[in-house]
Amino acid sequence: MSIDKTLLSRSGNKCELCSSDEELIAYKIPPVEEASLDQRIVVCKTCNGQIEDKSNMDTNHWRCLNDSMWSTVPAVQVMAWRLLNRMKSEGWPQDLLDMLYLDDETLAWAKADGDGLDEDEILKYTDSNGAELKAGDNVVLIKDLNVKGGGFTAKRGTAVRNIILSHNDPEHIEGKVNGQHIYILTKYVKKN
Repeated sequence: MSIDKTLLSRSGNKCELCSSDEELIAYKIPPVEEASLDQRIVVCKTCNGQIEDKSNMDTNHWRCLNDSMWSTVPAVQVMAWRLLNRMKSEGWPQDLLDMLYLDDETLAWAKADGDGLDEDEILKYTDSNGAELKAGDNVVLIKDLNVKGGGFTAKRGTAVRNIILSHNDPEHIEGKVNGQHIYILTKYVKKN
């Protein structure tokens, strides 16, 4: 993937995690489909390989996070938080996590994909039947719903495509019905 000039300028032509200047690529922070520049970071091939393959993690390589976690770029902060969480059993990453401050919105983004979180910390979005919902899934309404402010009723059986998961609220999803963006309670949908 080619790297946008704006990203390279922001990173100073270096990996935003370890400061290497070799084999740089743009990495989009999951769980987004179409990542904007604010949702991408510049990483080297070494960092990318370890991010993508958790079994290939070299904890000593990631001591660089001691510096990069202080970046003013939220995407870098998110990636540092996720990587430190993956390795927190090592001891020193937990010390860095204790020092790292993320505002509420950035922390919600960091937790959004569940990477590095314990099983009980991961938000689970489920439909009326208990099936797990993921961003981009298609669902069907199981009840007629009055759309407040929309002036219409979303009928039972209406398909809602490419849903969005509401941050920090596993009881709500977002989607488009009749061309309008609406919030829907997960208990009123069934996964397609």
